[in-house]
Amino acid sequence: MSQVSLPQSLQKDLPLTALAPMQDVTNLWFMKVIAHYGSPDYFFTEYFRVNDTSRLNRNILAAITENDTGRPVFAQMIGESIPDLVRTAKELCKYNIAGVDLNMGCPAPRIYRKNVGGGLLREPEKVERILGELRQAVSDRPLTVKMRVGFENTDNFYSILDIINRHSIDLLSLHGRTVKDMYHGEVKYDLIAEAVRRVHCPVLANGNINSATTAVEVLSQTGAQGVMVGRWAIGNPWLFNQIRQALRGEPITPVPLVEVRNYIERLWQTPAAPTIPVRARVGYLKMFLNYIALSVDAEGHFLRLMRHTSTEVELFNLCDRFLLAEVTKTLALEPYSGV
Repeated sequence: MSQVSLPQSLQKDLPLTALAPMQDVTNLWFMKVIAHYGSPDYFFTEYFRVNDTSRLNRNILAAITENDTGRPVFAQMIGESIPDLVRTAKELCKYNIAGVDLNMGCPAPRIYRKNVGGGLLREPEKVERILGELRQAVSDRPLTVKMRVGFENTDNFYSILDIINRHSIDLLSLHGRTVKDMYHGEVKYDLIAEAVRRVHCPVLANGNINSATTAVEVLSQTGAQGVMVGRWAIGNPWLFNQIRQALRGEPITPVPLVEVRNYIERLWQTPAAPTIPVRARVGYLKMFLNYIALSVDAEGHFLRLMRHTSTEVELFNLCDRFLLAEVTKTLALEPYSGV
C-alpha cells in the first residue's frame, strides 16, 4: 500500500513543526491559545484510550470538531486491542482529522504496564500486527506513529523501523530517549538521524527541543523533516514562530515579560474555569508555570516562590512582581540552565 500525502504545511519551503500530544494539556483550549501566539504546522490530540468498552471521548473530540485554528489535527490513539484500535480508527476517520496517530511512546508506568504506549516497543510482533491492520483500516488518509527509540534499550529499534516501512506509515514522530529514560538524560539525536536514513516517511525529531536555536541544530544534526515540541511550547508558546524566524535566518523577536503575564492570564481564563474549584485551578496553572518560570528568572526565585503560593491572589501578585516590574525584561530565548 502506498503512502498518503500529508496535509500542507504553513510554509512549504520550511521544515515541519508540530505540537506534541500531551495528556491534560493539548486540549482544544490549549491549541487555540498556541494558535494565538503562532501555530505549528500540525496539532495532535491527547490520546483516545482504546479498549473493548471504549467510546470516543467527547472532550478530546472537541479538539477536532470545534477546532478553528485552521491547522490540521491528527487524532492520537493509545491501546493494544487490534479489533478495538481498528474500530476506533474507522470512527475517527468520519471526522475532519488530518490522520490517525498511534501512541507507541508514552513513558508513564501506569500506561506501559498495560502494554500500551511505550510498552508496545517490547513486542515488535505485536506492533507488526497492529500497524498491518490499521493500515488497511486507514487507507485514504495518513497513518502516523509517535514512538521512542526503545523501551529500556534500543534492541528493537531497527526492527520496528522496518515494520514502519512495511506498512507504509506516513509520518514518524521520534523521541530520542527510551521509555525508561522518561524525560531525563541525553536525547539520542544520532538514532533519530539513523531513523531518517532508514524509513521511507518523513520524521519529526522530538525530545528536549527547548529553543529555536536547538530546533535548527537538531534539524541539521538529524536531517529530520521537522521538529515536534512538547513541554517547551508550554513554557514558550511563541516558540513555533521563533523556529520559523530562525529557519529563515531572521533575528528572533524577543518576548517582553508583560506578554508572558498576558499569556498566564489567558491560561487562567480557561473556558472550564467556572466549574473548577479555585484550588484546582491554581494547581492546573502551576503545571504550566513550572515551564514558563524556567525562562523568566535565571536564579530560580520565581519558580521556587510560585510553588509555595496557594491562592489566586498570592499567585498573581507574584506574577506581577516578576513579570511587570521591569518593562524592558524579556523571556529568555531558551530555559536558564540550572534552574
